Amino acid sequence: MKKNLLSIVILSLLIVNIVLTAIMLFSVIGTNKRTAEIVTDIAGILSLELGTEPGGQTGMPSPEDSEFYTIPEMTITTKRAEGQEKDTYCMIAITLSINKTHEKYATFGGEAMGNYVDLIKGEIFAVIGQYTADEIRLMQDDIREEILKRVQSRLGSDVVYDITISSIMFG
Repeated sequence: MKKNLLSIVILSLLIVNIVLTAIMLFSVIGTNKRTAEIVTDIAGILSLELGTEPGGQTGMPSPEDSEFYTIPEMTITTKRAEGQEKDTYCMIAITLSINKTHEKYATFGGEAMGNYVDLIKGEIFAVIGQYTADEIRLMQDDIREEILKRVQSRLGSDVVYDITISSIMFG
């Protein structure tokens, strides 16, 4: 008799556990749906603020619509750190990403980019020369963005949409 009573208590606790689990599951699913809707709304707002197009387009051209122009290694004197007596040199190579579908591509793309390399090098020298070697190591993304803004400003166009630091060495 004691075994049957114990079995009935265990069975009733099992049923209560299943009922409570089902209630918890349905309450969590409802909350999860609302959270997913909020996250989707926020993602939509952020993509509008970032200037991206609906449907996941980021505004960057596809690799087929891009051309890449590499500026060979340049040696640039960096800013001296406090207490530093010797100059530090930075050897850097940069690759420009050019949008082939841009209306100014005929002016700046292909072989025409060679006409503007010295102007672009001047902007690179100006930006890199402002920083010490340690700052360059730590702030590569910020420096890359600054170079991109200056190149776009110098060219008067955003046909160059990205800059990649393809190699960087210090000596």
